[in-house]
Amino acid sequence: MSCCAPSVELAVAAEVDRRRNAQAELLLASRDVGEGLHQTDLSVPGIHCGACMKTIEEALGAMPGVERARVNLSTKRVMIHWRANTAPPFVETLNSIGYDAHLYDAAAETKDGTLTGLIRALALAGFAASNIMLLSVSVWSGADAETRDLFHGISTAIALPALAYSGRIFFHSAWQSLRHGRTNMDVPISIGVLLAFGLSLYETIHHGPHAYFDAAISLLFFLLIGRTLDHMMRERARIAVKGLARLAARGALVQQPDGSHVYIPVQEIEPGMTILLAAGERVPVDARVIKGQSDIDRSLVSGESLPQPAGLGSMLQAGTLNLTGPLTIVAMAAAKDSFLAEMMRMMEAAESGRSGYRRIADRAARLYAPVVHLTALLTFAGWMIATGDVHRAITIAIAVLIITCPCALGLAVPMVQVVAARRLFEQGIMVKDGGALERLAEIDTVIFDKTGTLTLGEPQPIMQDTNGRDSVALAAAIAAHSRHPYSRALTAAYDASTDVPTIFDRVAEHPGSGIEAMAGTTSYRLGRAEWALARTASSDSIPAASVVLSENGQCLAAFSFEDRLRPDAQKAVETLAAAGFSVELLSGDREEPVRTLATTLGIPHVSRVSPGGKVAHIAAMIRAGRKSLMVGDGLNDAPALTAAHASMAPATAADVGRNAADLVFLRESLLAVPQAIAVARNAAQLVRENFALAIGYNVIAVPIAVLGFVTPLVAAIAMSLSSLLVVANALRLSGVDHRRQNRGLPDGSSAPPLQPARGGAQ
Repeated sequence: MSCCAPSVELAVAAEVDRRRNAQAELLLASRDVGEGLHQTDLSVPGIHCGACMKTIEEALGAMPGVERARVNLSTKRVMIHWRANTAPPFVETLNSIGYDAHLYDAAAETKDGTLTGLIRALALAGFAASNIMLLSVSVWSGADAETRDLFHGISTAIALPALAYSGRIFFHSAWQSLRHGRTNMDVPISIGVLLAFGLSLYETIHHGPHAYFDAAISLLFFLLIGRTLDHMMRERARIAVKGLARLAARGALVQQPDGSHVYIPVQEIEPGMTILLAAGERVPVDARVIKGQSDIDRSLVSGESLPQPAGLGSMLQAGTLNLTGPLTIVAMAAAKDSFLAEMMRMMEAAESGRSGYRRIADRAARLYAPVVHLTALLTFAGWMIATGDVHRAITIAIAVLIITCPCALGLAVPMVQVVAARRLFEQGIMVKDGGALERLAEIDTVIFDKTGTLTLGEPQPIMQDTNGRDSVALAAAIAAHSRHPYSRALTAAYDASTDVPTIFDRVAEHPGSGIEAMAGTTSYRLGRAEWALARTASSDSIPAASVVLSENGQCLAAFSFEDRLRPDAQKAVETLAAAGFSVELLSGDREEPVRTLATTLGIPHVSRVSPGGKVAHIAAMIRAGRKSLMVGDGLNDAPALTAAHASMAPATAADVGRNAADLVFLRESLLAVPQAIAVARNAAQLVRENFALAIGYNVIAVPIAVLGFVTPLVAAIAMSLSSLLVVANALRLSGVDHRRQNRGLPDGSSAPPLQPARGGAQ
């Protein structure tokens, strides 16, 4: 005893140290979100359905000090807000209910290998099922006893590894549920497959006439089809926070008090530090300019395509892009408190589990499992009482489990979504999240961004005044020396190479003002009127947004810039309005261009809206019971795209905008919006029909199986036929009449004419 005591004490001390270290690590990884609340993000790879979400949220929500816990099914992450002096044991709590968890680390995230495992399991199950079915056909054809036993033995050899490898996906999930006193859809699947295999093995060993290996493995094959399709659609769901994080600077060149410079990671930048920001770099943290002049691309903040000048005293927000000149800035906030971090937090908060349709299916599955178990158990008990034949009672109970297998239920949603995704792809629309189709069918309001959405987001030069074509070519030649958006637009619009020779002795760009080119003693300036023109020259007739070309201070040409309306924008808005949808324009751009565009389209508008303001506007709609579709392209639209009930972006959108959106349209035409809505509503109708088919099949098939008229093999065939029926119904979405494309139906498909959803798809 005395020898063991020190070892026990050491073990206890080690465990205490481990827990203390784990708590310290948890505190370091958590962040203060204000009002005494802390936020902790955990990665939980074992999340795969709505039942998992509910179990985890309830377990964490019951812990002392926890305000709320939200599960994100797409990213398999849990966001916990808690209020306590010490960090609660989140990981231990999740472990106790059967879920492995660890602190979420974006830098350590790797590609999910689940899809690869599912495809391998599906391939093996398909190979095994096809070969066993061939052997079964030979048995059904009247093989003699010796041949039958041989084929049953070969089937056993094929089925066993397939069952072990392909079935483990369902077995592991079922076991995790059962060992913690819960049930899910995988429990009846696992019991039915294992009992069918066990009964077949018993029959094979005892030279019985019937074996049901084909039923067991075919069951796995069909179930894996649904599971794989479902996973593929979930994996394509947007994870835009990663894309937004890539916009953040990794570090910055900081000026030390002694005048030296050192490059430090952005996480170590503190308020008050002096940072040297070169042209072409993103602002690492919210900061104020103390030296230099430049142009700033603020599309991340406002969505405005026009660069804004920045000089002494200008406030810059993290993530904005310094375009033309070097700046010296002073940090006003740490990285975790800057604008870009706030946008990421808004997106993370809005990204949590938006697909209500899947949640309904998952809740149905939670009720489905105990009903199936009870039915099979009562069937077994009834036949035991009636006949006393254990073998017959087990056989009929297995047939009940197999015939009620939720294959059709599992295929009902993903199969329609895959077919709808293909249908939309043919129209130039990419679906990134299957759940988006469900949400898109429910929307009653469409919100458009302006720049890059209703317009093309490309400034087009318009000559206001010019002394001749030579002046235009000269302006284009000077503009070719700059990467400024106006310069690129001038260069693209006017080709200088075929007009006048333009040889300059020196060309210099003046950040925030324009470009100066010297040809001998002649000075040409292309830029802001107040800089390009001599003080004696009149600039009253030149709009503030114009670019002026001057020669020795005298105006040679003046250009204004406007953004062209996207093709079919007017028709798309009219189609949506005629169908009863509420259409709005919500933009971070200036009031004048927003009002002009809104008047042209005949829709209400709100201008100069920040990213947070857009999210707040959508949140107010949600509280009012409205479901919105956000159509936007800018970096500043990403939080709103994530917060809206459904979202779309053009292919020309920024990477983060495309990642945040549920759907991306590849063509310039804005008719993609009503087209996508029409297909989504048609898909929602097919999903409801598939649920009805799956339920109707069970209503008819279960009583027949309970009465003993169905063997496990026939049950497997019936189950397969019900799955094929669901698949065939889903394929009806592809049976379109392309002639409708020119008859006024906006989607050119078999979808019904657009009508606003009433109460959403159920």
